[in-house]
Amino acid sequence: MAKTPAPAPHDAPAGGAADGSANSGASGKGRPTPTRAEQEAARRRPLVPDTKEAKAAAKADLARQRDKARIGMAEGDERYLPARDKGPQRRFARDFVDAGWHLGEAVMPAMVAVIVLTFVPVGGLQYWAFIGLWVFIAFVVGDMIIVSWRVKSAVKAKFGANKLEKGIGWYAAMRTIQMRFMRLPKPQVKRGQYPV
Repeated sequence: MAKTPAPAPHDAPAGGAADGSANSGASGKGRPTPTRAEQEAARRRPLVPDTKEAKAAAKADLARQRDKARIGMAEGDERYLPARDKGPQRRFARDFVDAGWHLGEAVMPAMVAVIVLTFVPVGGLQYWAFIGLWVFIAFVVGDMIIVSWRVKSAVKAKFGANKLEKGIGWYAAMRTIQMRFMRLPKPQVKRGQYPV
């Protein structure tokens, strides 16, 4: 009995190539495999192009981020505040201080005035200027103590006595000796607009 011939493989390409090179464009990756040297060169290449344009763009982007952070901090945005200024109690203390008038705001102008008076050639004027400055500083310290006590009392009433953050009174007192336009974060309330 004669043997029947084996059927031809169905997956062989029409062109006769059995490795699929003829239709590599349809089923393959469509490009030659890179050599080892090309792969190593690609790994050594930096992710960010080391060009003047790339450096300038990175520098401009960093400057934009810094400006955004500076503006956010000045406006009291919690995302950009340092840990010292974060939290609802700190914001409350800032608003409480910014709503009032404080002797500490005049410390720097008073010191400048005393320095100017030291150049005035009038007998005894420098002595009395320094005495007046120290008396004024004593009143400023008294105002700081009063503000610290008032802020702590207000925070306890608003947030609860057992939730009072440590250092909130000192934080408020130190803000009173800064001139209003130099405070950071900037005041968010007007004079007399005390927080509820």
